[in-house]
Amino acid sequence: MGHVEEVANRLKGLRDALGLTVSEIASACGIAEDSYVKYESGEIDIPVSTIHKIAHTYGVEITALLFGEEPKMKSYFVTRKGTGVSVERRNWYKYQSLAAGFSNRVMEPFLVTVEPDAGCQDVHLSSHDGQEFNYVESGSMEIHIDGKKIILEEGDTIMFDARHPHGMRAVGDRQLRFIAIII
Repeated sequence: MGHVEEVANRLKGLRDALGLTVSEIASACGIAEDSYVKYESGEIDIPVSTIHKIAHTYGVEITALLFGEEPKMKSYFVTRKGTGVSVERRNWYKYQSLAAGFSNRVMEPFLVTVEPDAGCQDVHLSSHDGQEFNYVESGSMEIHIDGKKIILEEGDTIMFDARHPHGMRAVGDRQLRFIAIII
């Protein structure tokens, strides 16, 4: 079973445990019902921002939905270089949780690795409550926010209202690595 299907099974399990209908959970999280059905069936990959929204709405840890594990640390949690829990969202896009073991987080920090543009010109847009902060560690990022296209280079940062449609991709021939913090 792939990661998309595992997350889909955990979503269905959460809904079943809470005794909710698809309509109720989709409505409470501001997700179109037909999209939620596709997420829960594993037909399409669910954006991390949507998983964050569901986790926040129902008071569960995002890591429980993404990785099937509850965080245990309450005072601090160290993630050593290269050891964060990883999720490959697509074969060219990987998230590494930088605080998966810390419970009751008020933010979600990720190291995101995106392979150079392999002919993919489309940027998938999503939106979610809260704010997002991105710091480009290496490579170049093309980020689309609410109809604007912005190029960020190594060392550049951006903070934005995540309720606005946004998405990104690597540009150029180098791998893109950036820190994304969802608040």
